[in-house]
Amino acid sequence: MATATMKMDYYEVLQVERTASDGELKVAYRKLAMQFHPDRNPNNPEAEERFKQCSEAYQVLSDADKRAAYDRYGHAGVSGAGPGGFNGGNPFQGQGDLGDIFGDLFGEMFNMGGNRRASRAQRGRDLKFDMRLEFEEAVFGVEREISIRRAEVCEDCSGTGSEGSKQPETCQQCGGRGQVRSQQGFFSVARTCPVCSGTGSVVRNPCKTCRGDARIQREHKILVKVPAGVEQDTRIRYSGEGDAGRFGGPGGDLYVVLEVKAHKFFERDGDDLHCVIPVSFPQASLGTELEIATLEGKETLKVPEGTQSGKEFKLKGKGVPHLNSHGKGDLIVEVRVQTPNKLNKQQKELLKQLAETMTVENIPSSRGIFGKVKNIFS
Repeated sequence: MATATMKMDYYEVLQVERTASDGELKVAYRKLAMQFHPDRNPNNPEAEERFKQCSEAYQVLSDADKRAAYDRYGHAGVSGAGPGGFNGGNPFQGQGDLGDIFGDLFGEMFNMGGNRRASRAQRGRDLKFDMRLEFEEAVFGVEREISIRRAEVCEDCSGTGSEGSKQPETCQQCGGRGQVRSQQGFFSVARTCPVCSGTGSVVRNPCKTCRGDARIQREHKILVKVPAGVEQDTRIRYSGEGDAGRFGGPGGDLYVVLEVKAHKFFERDGDDLHCVIPVSFPQASLGTELEIATLEGKETLKVPEGTQSGKEFKLKGKGVPHLNSHGKGDLIVEVRVQTPNKLNKQQKELLKQLAETMTVENIPSSRGIFGKVKNIFS
């Protein structure tokens, strides 16, 4: 004598309390149906079984009369249903909530009476063009004509893909829906039609120029306007300048990606520029005026006496223009005192005389350090 299979409690299957509302049941079922759906778990009998259990539980508990009978008598109260607790045939027939749920989750995956025709229109592919700029071109902006190879609508067939510009015929295999259905157990699954590749129509006599693609490859020139202040990896988007769409679909976009060469003298930090200027010990000690090169010409920088190595000076508005805005960044000039490594006899003598008149206490930046050292050894 065969032993009857013990069924799980429907509330436990859906992981809800027995007092769960209709809305809570629906949310729980949606979550589990997505988790265990066979299309998301191919060749997984365990997941398929869990999916069936969830569907059976929700079919019963979402119906007020069936739920009342189940709450009172358990599985015996709903045992009049067909195998697995369903009324045979399509388990979703007459179950509005189930249809709504699977319509939301999987579109037309399930056979719920939908007869929507597929759209042939296909959006064109986006294209990318790498443009290399000189440092000054990125700072001040530039206009440059580029040439790209892209798909354009075939003029010989007017973008239909058919010889003589005839409109394609409705696919007989899928009836224009772009999908064919197959029965898998208790539900019907839609797949892309292998004849029309999901377009819903077929070209019987392909255009000889484009071979049915409705587009041909051509060189296309476009003027790229690079605004002042762009940086490395800035992307400029030209809407509709990518590959043309097929069968009336919109064109893709063109993305021009900028690569900026490094400068030999300046370094960029946002909209500020940085540079390093060497000065001699006498210049730093006595003060001086230096002629500084900027991207817009020469400027005079006043270095006060006693300037220490590493001191930075700011030249306002001598940096990079703010992108798509007013104003500019600054130029930051760092002064570095150079120590001479080759001195003639006279220079050495002069330095020795200077050294005899100076101690470390005379150097402003060293006073604090000298005082700390003196305190340690006293």
